[in-house]
Amino acid sequence: MTGTQRRRQLLDVARALFAEKGFDGASVEEIAHRAGVSKPVVYEHFGGKEGIYAVVVDREMDELLTAITASLSEDMHPRTLLEHAAGALLDYVDTSTDGFRILVRDSPVASSTGTFSSLLSDIASHVEHILGVHFSSRGYDPKLAGLYAQALVGMVALTGQWWLDVRKPRKHEVAAHLVNLAWNGLSHLEHKPRAHR
Repeated sequence: MTGTQRRRQLLDVARALFAEKGFDGASVEEIAHRAGVSKPVVYEHFGGKEGIYAVVVDREMDELLTAITASLSEDMHPRTLLEHAAGALLDYVDTSTDGFRILVRDSPVASSTGTFSSLLSDIASHVEHILGVHFSSRGYDPKLAGLYAQALVGMVALTGQWWLDVRKPRKHEVAAHLVNLAWNGLSHLEHKPRAHR
């Protein structure tokens, strides 16, 4: 194997192991064993368990952020925007189950791009920008777009975590229910809501 091929193999093996056992349950010895190499090969490529874990997390975060931001556009109707965001996250959960399991686990290791919560914050910032445009054009205070973006992204992300294990109803039905809840609430927003005590 070339160095690049070996690195890719080690990342694939480590990804599956971290998804299965978590950071604390995985070891360099087991990564090496499953890859059919010696421990020094893992250390040579990644410097240890923390190094390989950080690369795995960075790759997963990049993949998910790219998928979600690519699905969003300022030109979209807000309901379509929500459908695309929910669909992109659920697609990732469905097709990259191991990656999503790694992202939502708490770990003592911070990757160079941060944690799952920082990833959600990045996605929410993108959604906030888009919502701000729609809020302004509809007479709502664009300064509140951040609050709504956090609420929407959080709702979809937590539902994705739940769906990861139950897998029912089907993915497109889950997305439809998320959109139903959010859209029917968003479509009747009050311009200046007040708490009723």
